[in-house]
Amino acid sequence: MMEKNIALITGVAGQDGSYLSEFLLSKGYDVHGIIRRSSVDYRERIAHLEGKPDFHLHYADMGDSMSLVKLVGEVRPTEIYNLAAQSHVQVSFDAPEYTADVDAVGVLRVLEAVRTNHLEKTCKIYQASTSELYGKVEEVPQNEKTPFHPYSPYAVAKLYGFWVVKEYREAYDMFCCSGILFNHESERRGETFVTRKITLAAARIAQGKQDCLYLGNLDSKRDWGYAKDYVECMWLILQHDKPEDYVIATGVQHTVREFATLAFHYAGINLKWEGEGVNEKGIDVRTGKVVVAVSEDFYRPTDVVNLWGDPTKAKTELGWNPQTTSFEQLVQIMVKHDMEKVAADHVAGVMRTNLAEYLEKGLVK
Repeated sequence: MMEKNIALITGVAGQDGSYLSEFLLSKGYDVHGIIRRSSVDYRERIAHLEGKPDFHLHYADMGDSMSLVKLVGEVRPTEIYNLAAQSHVQVSFDAPEYTADVDAVGVLRVLEAVRTNHLEKTCKIYQASTSELYGKVEEVPQNEKTPFHPYSPYAVAKLYGFWVVKEYREAYDMFCCSGILFNHESERRGETFVTRKITLAAARIAQGKQDCLYLGNLDSKRDWGYAKDYVECMWLILQHDKPEDYVIATGVQHTVREFATLAFHYAGINLKWEGEGVNEKGIDVRTGKVVVAVSEDFYRPTDVVNLWGDPTKAKTELGWNPQTTSFEQLVQIMVKHDMEKVAADHVAGVMRTNLAEYLEKGLVK
């Protein structure tokens, strides 16, 4: 009888962790996820998985090597997916030391936890790397051979993670790989990330709950894919016959302006753009109102403007299809979700207000 695959996922409560958990459970894996102790419950993305017999949660922390060593020893995983990170580029300028500890040294702690438990030959490791490694890009599109030029504290920390994985692969003959993920979004994306910020604002403006959306550089170009598709490639990387690093991207890029135009379109608002630079505005064609404006507050000290991945290697060697979900479908999925969310939040808000009034008047005890 074949032994069951056991996966350990750091960052399991995040966008990618939730989709990867669903994917691996569908493949018959025993899935273990790491979460941090917190007074705030942030497990809404994986709440529907809790209680399933093959899904298990454990407390540990990327900043605590002993907790990782202990957990890896208890679970004895056959595959580790290190998705945990301080993953917001702008935040990394405000919290560079924390970003370095989690995104750089945290990777080393995972690798050492495997070695400490003598699992080098039985445990495969996937490291979630990032297109931000290319930073101030030296060629387009970017592939596995493109030189790195990190342009933020986040990218510099992730570069350490990439190179230490490569070092352990060569020094200790470990099956550890990096997936260089380009921007991947979904309806589960954090609300502070620009794509989700756009789709939520489009939904709120369409339903009269917000007046204007403020963005940074509208000319920034990104290669946006669907996170649900990208987790399949993570898995395929660890099923390959030898450990290698891969670019995970769609091969198609769009500007922030294009994303916003399409998101508002799916929310029922057609935009026209006027002005340039910080004076550019997106205007609702029907009402003439400015619904998108540029704010210098959202410009980064150093800004990456042109990320565009070449997924040829992943397509050829792994048989992965980066176009399972198109850019247009991705934006439509996100807007549909957020239109429903804003409507539901409004109903819940009205019910809370009514209940408060009833309580105040003594109509409900």
